[in-house]
Amino acid sequence: MDFHLAFSPKQLSKKIDHQHKLLLIGSCFTENIGDKLIAHKFSVLQNPNGILFNPVSVKDALENYISNKTIDENELFYLNEAFHSWQHHSRFSGITKEDAIKKINASTAAAHQYLKTTDFIIFTFGSAWVYELTDKALNVKVGNVAANNHKAPSDWFNRRLLSNEETNNIVNDIVKQLQQFNPSIKIIFTISPVRHLREGFVENNRSKAALINAVHLATEGFDNVFYFPAYELVIDDLRDYRFFAEDMVHPNYAATNYVWEKFVASCIVEPAQQLMIAINEINAAINHKPFNENSEAHQLFKLKYLKIAEAMQHKYPLLNLQKEITFFAS
Repeated sequence: MDFHLAFSPKQLSKKIDHQHKLLLIGSCFTENIGDKLIAHKFSVLQNPNGILFNPVSVKDALENYISNKTIDENELFYLNEAFHSWQHHSRFSGITKEDAIKKINASTAAAHQYLKTTDFIIFTFGSAWVYELTDKALNVKVGNVAANNHKAPSDWFNRRLLSNEETNNIVNDIVKQLQQFNPSIKIIFTISPVRHLREGFVENNRSKAALINAVHLATEGFDNVFYFPAYELVIDDLRDYRFFAEDMVHPNYAATNYVWEKFVASCIVEPAQQLMIAINEINAAINHKPFNENSEAHQLFKLKYLKIAEAMQHKYPLLNLQKEITFFAS
């Protein structure tokens, strides 16, 4: 008797290789996958605005990258002893205005240049619920959507679920602007399996349904637009609370690894998959904790992997293994 219904995502018609440049934008689940790609030596730029959950904030961020927008102090606000931007995660906040402006403008400029030659962009939408700023919020145009609440008072926001039509139009605009700016770019949409239960169980499902419908319409209406079912893999395939963290909302380590394995099989070319196995061996060697770092056995161990890393660097010059080579040579 089967107690588990597994499924394998469709193979992408155009897959990722180590020679490709990847840009990842979206929810915290984006960074789980992005960190794994970075660990396996892919060229990755992730979340130049920090974590973004809703498609409005993603669209706003993308438009800023395309136009290479710079901000000044008039676009910041001061709260809880720091300066913040309504379009950015708190990692871009600063104790001084100059610090926040410097971080934000540098990140936008880097994203602008990177996006010109990006091969694949991966979006992970988290929620179709948006928090619009009210007239009580500091330094805003009323009705603008906040990307991050920065722990501001609740009466600074008006919560609203995007309509299906709004969500569809936003996703379409994202695709159109990207393809106009970089005609060769390939787009992969995913929906975060993290459930936004603070909105409510029914409300979360309405939100996810709107996002899923919008991205599927985009895959049907545009070339080089794909869907990876991260949401379905967790909610329908794993379908068990043992695959969630203690908050019963975020997928745990096992679930994230399961989605990652499916992503690799579906979205990455076979030769790159084989190379990833070798890279993973080097990563495991770096994380190895010896009983005695000065022992002859450990020095021989490091010499072995130094030679492996140097040979891999020579064979695959696109990879950056300098950190690993330095570690094993020390």
